[in-house]
Amino acid sequence: MSTINSPTRGRAHLAGDAPRILVIQAPYYRNVVEGMRLGAMAVFQDLKAEVETVDVAGGFELPAALRMAMKARRRWDGYLLLGCVVKGETDHYTFICDAICKGVMDIAVESGAPIGFGLLTVDSLAQAEARSRPDRMNKGIEAAHALVAQIAVARSWGLA
Repeated sequence: MSTINSPTRGRAHLAGDAPRILVIQAPYYRNVVEGMRLGAMAVFQDLKAEVETVDVAGGFELPAALRMAMKARRRWDGYLLLGCVVKGETDHYTFICDAICKGVMDIAVESGAPIGFGLLTVDSLAQAEARSRPDRMNKGIEAAHALVAQIAVARSWGLA
């Protein structure tokens, strides 16, 4: 489903304590990822969330950083991954996107951890910019809402 067809979202709500969230971002396309992060932060601000942000070199490093974070002594209620991969002239795009998505999905299924996945996989930088503006189309906002919903599910089942 495209964002334009998605339901309008109100302010985020989460029962219980303010969540602790780790944002792992690959700021290769700095302005795009920053736009998504700012959108997500607006969602988290409504929850008075404690947010920590860490940068990794690129999208390919997102799954490994997520795994490291889960093994760390510090604990978070959820993880938000942000990045952008723009299609080029070679097959590299396909291999990178497939590897990132599979890596994150494998970790999500194995761990059951609440994860918001904000990876843009686009044909052009213009498409990425359109999905990171401070409006309804911002994929960081969408990923943050998905993460909050996952944290709520985990809490309702006594897992967080």
